[in-house]
Amino acid sequence: MVVVVGMLATFSNARYGIFNQIIRLFGGEPTYLLAKRELFQTIYVFSNAWQNTGWRAIIYMAALAGINPNLYEAAVVDGASRFRQIMHISLPGILPTIIILLILRIGRILNLAFHKILLMQNPLNMETSDVISTFVYRVGILEGNYSFSTAVGLFNAVLNLTLLFLANRFAKQMSETSLW
Repeated sequence: MVVVVGMLATFSNARYGIFNQIIRLFGGEPTYLLAKRELFQTIYVFSNAWQNTGWRAIIYMAALAGINPNLYEAAVVDGASRFRQIMHISLPGILPTIIILLILRIGRILNLAFHKILLMQNPLNMETSDVISTFVYRVGILEGNYSFSTAVGLFNAVLNLTLLFLANRFAKQMSETSLW
């Protein structure tokens, strides 16, 4: 995570960053992109997708590898196109994996990547980059208000647990896949 944020800082540097080189190429004025509060959320979302794409690809490739190849052969014999194979074999085959990963992600939806946000934060983007985790850190550790930050952290954990149970119940009702 530290490496990714370091790369983001380098790529968005106003003097030599690749993003600003592209902006200059199109006639724009270079700027330090991480200092712009209106761009923080966009940079965070895209960098998070970029950072996690490899691991998610491994998970889904493993799920695809678990599908019986005879199903694809039978579909080809029946004249199914590649799109039909995806819709009727691949997606149903990896649907349990998709559901489990979605339930687990919903269970930690309020726990954003604290370390990444903390590394990307600066006084210029604090207005849009402050989340529950960084607030708890700032109030609890830096300001020494331990009881308040503990209460906020406990509320966050209870809310995440509630969302996990609701997502699991919904998944169990809609399909036969759930965590328990």
